[in-house]
Amino acid sequence: MFLVKNFLGGGGGGGGGGGGGGFGGNIGNVIGGFLSGGGGGGRAGGGGGGGGAMGILGGVINAISEAAAQYNPEPPPPRSHFSNVEANESEEVRQFRRLFTQLAGDDMEVSASELMNILNKVVTRHPDLKTDGFGIDTCRSMVAVMDSDTTGKLGFDEFKYLWGNVKKWQCVYKQYDTDRSGTIGSSELPGAFEAAGFRLNEQLYAMIVRRYSDENGHMDFDNFISCLVRLDAMFRAFKALDKDGDGQIRVNIQEWLQLTMYS
Repeated sequence: MFLVKNFLGGGGGGGGGGGGGGFGGNIGNVIGGFLSGGGGGGRAGGGGGGGGAMGILGGVINAISEAAAQYNPEPPPPRSHFSNVEANESEEVRQFRRLFTQLAGDDMEVSASELMNILNKVVTRHPDLKTDGFGIDTCRSMVAVMDSDTTGKLGFDEFKYLWGNVKKWQCVYKQYDTDRSGTIGSSELPGAFEAAGFRLNEQLYAMIVRRYSDENGHMDFDNFISCLVRLDAMFRAFKALDKDGDGQIRVNIQEWLQLTMYS
């Protein structure tokens, strides 16, 4: 059995999902309005680390067990049949559902390749966002961590949750790109993550910079979104497993592999 201790601790900000507004009209116009300016606030510190193989493993365990982090996302609603539309559904949600119908195709689900095409169409309309584009492996990972029923694709509620988060995190990204370089530097990153709803310790920030930033410590847009999608999913998974809310979970090897390999 694996004991993962105190993955969550300390204080933190909010999380969340939801959809964006103004999704009517044709796909081109809707995608053009997919991202907009704005953002949150907050400041924190950065950090570093290193060592050999055992040191890295120990650092990962310590970072998890000592992370000063608290995140309270609203989980995606359970999937319902697409035709089961509530009578009191808002006009915004109905517009988003019509958009989803156009984007998802006949199977009413968004695959990794469809998600990649959607996101890359979005970022081409925002030259102020530095990005190498969303690759298929990144989008497969994003689908996997959002895919609550393991179909390999995103249903309406899963996609709506992801879409809303990407819009919100894009606003944060633009606000914390203070030098307008199109990227977020390592010194700007803690504030950006806290504004996005994640308060982490210095060791976790250092690990994230090594994993998602370039050799100069700069994180571009697609890596920023990919990192936050994974963080959001990991926190939601932990909270779901932490039945008694004591900050500890116990999983067997099969559960651990399912949690880590399909992500």
